[in-house]
Amino acid sequence: MDIVVQKFGGTSVGSIEKIRNVAQRLMRTQAQGKAVVAVVSAMAGKTDQLIQLAHEVTETPDRREYDALVSTGEQAAVALVSMAINSLGGKARSFLAYQIKILTDEAYSKARIVSIEAGKLMDELEKGSIAVVAGFQGVDEAGNITTLGRGGSDTSAVALAAALGAEVCEIFTDVDGVYTADPNICPAAHKLEKISYDEMLEMASLGAKVLHTRSVEIAKKYRVPVHVRTSFSEEEGTMVKLEDEEMEKYIVTAVNYNRNEAKLTIAGVPDVPGVAAKIFEPIAEANINVDMIIQNASSDGMADLSFTVAQTDAKQALKILQEIATTLNAASVSVDNDIAKVSIVGVGMRSHYGVAAKFFSTLAQEGINIMMISTSEIKISCVIQEKYTELAVRVLHEAFNLSSE
Repeated sequence: MDIVVQKFGGTSVGSIEKIRNVAQRLMRTQAQGKAVVAVVSAMAGKTDQLIQLAHEVTETPDRREYDALVSTGEQAAVALVSMAINSLGGKARSFLAYQIKILTDEAYSKARIVSIEAGKLMDELEKGSIAVVAGFQGVDEAGNITTLGRGGSDTSAVALAAALGAEVCEIFTDVDGVYTADPNICPAAHKLEKISYDEMLEMASLGAKVLHTRSVEIAKKYRVPVHVRTSFSEEEGTMVKLEDEEMEKYIVTAVNYNRNEAKLTIAGVPDVPGVAAKIFEPIAEANINVDMIIQNASSDGMADLSFTVAQTDAKQALKILQEIATTLNAASVSVDNDIAKVSIVGVGMRSHYGVAAKFFSTLAQEGINIMMISTSEIKISCVIQEKYTELAVRVLHEAFNLSSE
């Protein structure tokens, strides 16, 4: 059985007309002799409406009830898509996460998939039905509804593709592929025909909104080919796949940015072993991901430590840090929300020298100050003032000759 998993985001199912278009596309794929599993997000704007309702009730919603609420958008969407297919003469059945059993851990709003029982879906596919699955959702061992975080439907789709042994996972969205930079701020950006798992993973973690980070991790682990394309045309998009020799010819593949960053600083803490652990352990226990870290030591035996988190976690992280500061008798705690992270990514960086020098000199020529730096063998990132984000992206895109295909 040749299985194809097709995921449709909120903009793709944002109206009844668009839902019918999705139904027709799924039926066309099935008519090509494929067994089709659709993974569907909530209609555009629906999840935001539910989140707003939760915060109108209380400033700090209970995490279990929050997930039970925000997951309902997907329930409505899969039912509507299934209805549309059936009304057009096709055959479809909708499934929620607990019905398939997409088992996750208990980290509400940030749950990670543990396992998937694919038997029910296989049975449905063998009957000639299109299986329409709610993305974003999971269920823990106790039967509680969990969610995978914003963009989690990508993860649902790739995980299902891995569990079913699908030949490809197609991610349909409102963009037609992966670009060398955000074309909204860099008109010279162009679409990539293909990109490696490692590059896409770095880009997703650096703020590119094309794919959810966890989805790329799963795709890489299980070698699931992922095709990122638009739901509004038949145009080919970008294939995310294993690295090949041609990819290494290009030093830099793309420039990324992320404005959803906040920098927290705790100043005047003892510069002794164990202090960093005392700071980061409580933050980890709160399921807050820390990105960049920098520590400045002084001659008086004290140190200042800064780190970045997502802005959505900044308020909670600041509260935790203030409690830690009291315990450590720290001099002060502060948060800066007016920052952004700008990065370059490319597997070709492994075998080329001078990339970092060009990166830093390009920003320096524009008077852009660098606050923090982070590197891997295929990426360089820095934190800058948020107001310079668009300028930084454009000049780096030009400096690394990404404007020419």
